[in-house]
Amino acid sequence: MITSAYIFLLALIISFILTPLVRRLMVHLEIYEDCQLERKIHTSPVPSLGGLAIFCGFVGALYFIEPGLLIEFYGLILGGLVILILGLIDDLKDLSVTVKFSGQIAASLFLIYSGIRIDFLTNPFGGMFYLGTLSIPLTLFWVSGITNAVNFIDGLDGLAAGVVAVSSLTFTAVAVQEGQMEMIFLTAAVSGAALGFLPFNFNPARIFMGDTGSLFLGYILAGIAIRGLFKGPAAITIVVPVLALGVPIFDAFCAIIRRRQNGKSIFSADTGHFHHRLLELGMNQRQAVLIVYLLSIILGMTAVFLNRADQLTGFLVLLFIGFCLIIVAGRIGIIEFITPKEERRGIGGKL
Repeated sequence: MITSAYIFLLALIISFILTPLVRRLMVHLEIYEDCQLERKIHTSPVPSLGGLAIFCGFVGALYFIEPGLLIEFYGLILGGLVILILGLIDDLKDLSVTVKFSGQIAASLFLIYSGIRIDFLTNPFGGMFYLGTLSIPLTLFWVSGITNAVNFIDGLDGLAAGVVAVSSLTFTAVAVQEGQMEMIFLTAAVSGAALGFLPFNFNPARIFMGDTGSLFLGYILAGIAIRGLFKGPAAITIVVPVLALGVPIFDAFCAIIRRRQNGKSIFSADTGHFHHRLLELGMNQRQAVLIVYLLSIILGMTAVFLNRADQLTGFLVLLFIGFCLIIVAGRIGIIEFITPKEERRGIGGKL
């Protein structure tokens, strides 16, 4: 545990020191977030590419404290580097959805090649479902899904960095329960790097992480979940990572439904995310972000508690939480329960 504390503190310090330096460099190079897009909250330019400091904090802490992990988890590190470069280019050039998705698949293949993949899923009635040849496509789906889900929630100052910190600390707590020291080191590096960046990103933000940071953090969390939580000895392995990453998964799930209802691509940007709706309810940025933090903490604590529960209890609690979140999503307008056909008949709309 002392080593994990060192990793956490070093990742935090490196990220905290490098973030203002990256900001100065971005100002000098005139690299700013595009604030003219409809979905953007800010109206004045804010430097981007803060994810570079997060990456250096994560890798630097592991290199100086536990360099062997960089070799043991070469698939995770190399894939993370690919994702980082992909996000960097996207921040600078605005890549197409096809190119971004292809890059995410390529990064995921590093994980699979190195043996980090989902081999089984928990059966709520006991035992496991072994996936066989379905292991690879499910791993690709999970990694790309979580990577994009974290990217989706990066819409308010400090939101993604704080949620990632909470999720990674949840992973840490579960890894402590299971005695998975390698996972403790990795999650300590993630949480430290995210928290070191947060003071400069919290409202009013002085720098954004950009896709450079959000895609990298999403990818790393997805890989850690596979290596530690899906393969761990915990009785309800699938429930824990889903709850720990509950906020980005919930928001991405609603975004897909909402965009399909509106006849749009699931990758098209909009202003219907959970944090946008909180702003429309009258909250300011800080209030909305703190509400999402609280939700993430509640889901994380539930994940830690359920890690020791039996399988059926865990799944029932997960279904109940999912049902409650869907009801909330409908209430505040993240998704609509009225189909276009019903709207034409005048149900819930104008005749």
